[in-house]
Amino acid sequence: MTTPAPVRPPGRVQRLLRRPVAVAEAVIAQRTVHLAPEPPGARSGVITPDGCTLPSPGTEGALRLEAVGDSLVAGSGVDSQGQALTPRIARLLAAGTGEDVAWSTHARLGSTMRRVRYRFLPEVDQADVLLVCAGSNDLLARRSLAEWEEDLEAVLDDAAGRARHVVVCSAGQLYRSPVLMRTLRRVLREWTDAQTEASAAICARRRVPYVDVAHCDLAEGFWAQDGFHPSAAGYEMAASMVTEPMLSALGATRTGSPLRQDH
Repeated sequence: MTTPAPVRPPGRVQRLLRRPVAVAEAVIAQRTVHLAPEPPGARSGVITPDGCTLPSPGTEGALRLEAVGDSLVAGSGVDSQGQALTPRIARLLAAGTGEDVAWSTHARLGSTMRRVRYRFLPEVDQADVLLVCAGSNDLLARRSLAEWEEDLEAVLDDAAGRARHVVVCSAGQLYRSPVLMRTLRRVLREWTDAQTEASAAICARRRVPYVDVAHCDLAEGFWAQDGFHPSAAGYEMAASMVTEPMLSALGATRTGSPLRQDH
């Protein structure tokens, strides 16, 4: 595992000089980087504490996990939806709570937080746990920090009425993508740092757990074949990180114990 080294903030002149180079490198990346598609498979299901999969109709009494977001939620980089982030979280939650977990994914490749706000979040209702995961495409689209903050605030306002517990996950580590060029990666690191800091502050004010996967160690074999999205190992790493605050919020441990006292 490797930890991203601290970045010394560049001066104003250096930032101005980097910008056109980064824009040019982004154009090159759009033409040369072939992104992994969203994998096929069902985007909902039920998982038992022993890891078995049940038909989706058998959801009565199950803990409800919903996830909204971008390609990290849609599972780009793996071969099937069953290997993607949401069902991996569901398996860990089922094992940790001792309950069946009914999971559902609402996401698309290329989605920004604004699309989450207006398209995917309205599809969620009465979830026990809701994962919100976006940000990378906001960075790539050069949306302003003010726009990001507005959309995240609005998403959390809406999510509070749709789920008992909400967990937010940061953008990924695009600045370490092996298929992006050097100056673009540096600029993306600066923007990622700013977005992460703003997001953490918003979530802290609302007492919403925030998982920073933008500055963590990367598991061995983290990158998928496209060099842009996580592999199966990458999604397993992220699932483990995201599940911890979910179990804490639910009042359970990984050893498993009945928990839903208010249901």
